[in-house]
Amino acid sequence: MKRYYAKSLKEYEGPIEFDEKKILEAMKKIKGRRLPTSVALEERTIKELKRIADKKGVPYQVLMRMFILEGLEQMKKSAA
Repeated sequence: MKRYYAKSLKEYEGPIEFDEKKILEAMKKIKGRRLPTSVALEERTIKELKRIADKKGVPYQVLMRMFILEGLEQMKKSAA
């Protein structure tokens, strides 16, 4: 199975723009149960996430949640 990394995809080239509505949605306290998860990331990846999150004025955990939710949405669209 060939491995690829999301940041190598064409969609991630150029400036990153976020929809303010999606940021606010990701920051909302969701009713229902959330399960804590753990993802091992390289230190440089976390630093990059924090840098981008600072620019956008959101916590980096919210930024990661946004990336995950947007990625799932893209995968659902491409699978349909």
